[in-house]
Amino acid sequence: MTSGGARQREGTIFGTAAAAYAEHRPGYAEDAVGWALEPVAGRRPLRVLDLGAGTGKLTAALARRGAGVTAVDPDPAMLAELRRALPGVPALAGSAEDIPLPDGSVDAVLAGQAIHWFDMDRAAPEIMRVLAPGGVAAGLWNVLDDRESWVAGLAEVTQGKGGVTLSEWREENRDHPLQRLGVTRPGMFTGAELAEFRAGQWRTADSLTATVATHSALLLMDEAGRNRLLAAVRSYLRSRPQTSAGEFLLPLVTVAARIRRAA
Repeated sequence: MTSGGARQREGTIFGTAAAAYAEHRPGYAEDAVGWALEPVAGRRPLRVLDLGAGTGKLTAALARRGAGVTAVDPDPAMLAELRRALPGVPALAGSAEDIPLPDGSVDAVLAGQAIHWFDMDRAAPEIMRVLAPGGVAAGLWNVLDDRESWVAGLAEVTQGKGGVTLSEWREENRDHPLQRLGVTRPGMFTGAELAEFRAGQWRTADSLTATVATHSALLLMDEAGRNRLLAAVRSYLRSRPQTSAGEFLLPLVTVAARIRRAA
């Protein structure tokens, strides 16, 4: 089992590919972002923290909704990409385990893919600390919709290193829903809910191969192994009728989880 500290160190590998991450990773379904904020949507001003914001994929969606967003991430290269894309958004160096905001200062804490890297034993109390009473904490993940046969085949070619599939997500959360949000800590949070939202990203064989290359498992591989796997991905995509001729829609699902801070 990977320790919390080791997991966090692995999470910093994304900074080595920050520009590629910003270019190739998908955003989140707008309906999923709205659902995550629904319990506090009527608050004005609506103050939201994007925790582990990376290059700003989720931050941008929150800003489009008119929320007052603060982005926090520990990686300077990722923050540089975010600041370049969203110069009007406050972007602070910090982590889920040490959030650089005052107590009760936000109505919602949202986290995207980065939540995988949080040490929730330390992060859950920090999230609760910065949330105002009745505030919402939510996680959003983009997963591959392997109900499409070619997507299931792609997952086999990548040996599971190119992203979590919907079937894997459902299996993982069947017995322990929302464990990644720290809801196993009684008294901290209430009202745990899960939801799924269809999403997609327009790709080509080359750009989807580039997307696969931004995943942590690929970034941690030796160069020869990474090149072999990416060559296999490109060959597979060029062999399938759904993905061999120009642009195609990569079917995704944005899965979302939300909980409430006790009032």
